Amino acid sequence: MMNSKNSNYYAILMAGGVGSRFWPVSTQDFPKQFHDMLGTGDTLIQKTFNRLAQLIPEENIFILTNERYNDLVFEQLPNVTKRQVVLEPAMRNTAPCILYASLKIQKENEDAVMIVAPSDHWIEDEQAFSGNVKAAFDYCESNDALMTLGITPTFPNTGYGYIEYDKASTSEIKPVSQFREKPDYETAKSFINQGNFLWNAGIFMWSVKSVVAAFKNNQPQLFELFRSGYSAYNTELEDEFIKTHYTKAENISVDYALMEKSKNVYVIPATFDWNDLGTWGSLYDKLDKDENSNAVVNAKTLLEDANGNMIRSKKDKIVVIDGLKDYIVVDKEEVLLIFPKAKEQDIKKVLQNVKAKFGESYG
Repeated sequence: MMNSKNSNYYAILMAGGVGSRFWPVSTQDFPKQFHDMLGTGDTLIQKTFNRLAQLIPEENIFILTNERYNDLVFEQLPNVTKRQVVLEPAMRNTAPCILYASLKIQKENEDAVMIVAPSDHWIEDEQAFSGNVKAAFDYCESNDALMTLGITPTFPNTGYGYIEYDKASTSEIKPVSQFREKPDYETAKSFINQGNFLWNAGIFMWSVKSVVAAFKNNQPQLFELFRSGYSAYNTELEDEFIKTHYTKAENISVDYALMEKSKNVYVIPATFDWNDLGTWGSLYDKLDKDENSNAVVNAKTLLEDANGNMIRSKKDKIVVIDGLKDYIVVDKEEVLLIFPKAKEQDIKKVLQNVKAKFGESYG
């Protein structure tokens, strides 16, 4: 462990999602966080782990995932230990698994401060990211605070939730006034014009004391469910307790469970470029393009009269396209997707139709 890293620093890396809008590459058995979506040689979970490890001791990075992805985690992060992989036996959204992991960390180190970070985000300036997280950790070590990183909006996006902060604040760390649901286009425009709204990136920082206290105050039933297994955590009895108790947890996000209910919430406007890589279109935005604005991953292409397309195939497959504009073209073994970029939000629905017609194995 590097001396510059603080042994009280921890991370919870969220890696349990399915990423169905990236179908057919992302499937229930092999979701997007375990793929090299950007064609860089690293999968998204590997990139996120390495980013967190610049600030946090590697052995203090816990991976939260569904039990079906246990083998994938160890394949892709071969240096992590069983202690670091926290398995959910059922899908219950973000609040239950964050509480569970937080109690495990508290039992190991009562002075811990931690970041909760999704495993599938694209972050350009990793040094700036570490700087923002360090500033949050410093604040959380001496204050009872629930913190988040907000992204300065670049356009009126209707696909993200927004964080409204106190306009009068001149400090780097700003008190949050309220969280706002995904808006319609006109509302999003008004948010941006007001100047004190940020995109909610779902990245959180807090001390273990603060987050456990917030669960106790705001979600007493959920808290008691997981607190009742405290003596079993980090022992050989833990797996059995979780198997019998986890499914009883309410399906609730940490945003609803804690952030929207608490008064001690703060935000740092991020100083790095960010993308949540939620759709093929968001991936297209981050990839290099050819002179006709086509983004290509893995394929060898022969393109005529083709503009603005997102093209992905297996390594070195030859893809020939003529007369196609603004389409997603994804070739994966038994599935070929050719779909307009403008309708990418419908891919989830298409996947359901495919599974209904051809069987669950295609999703």
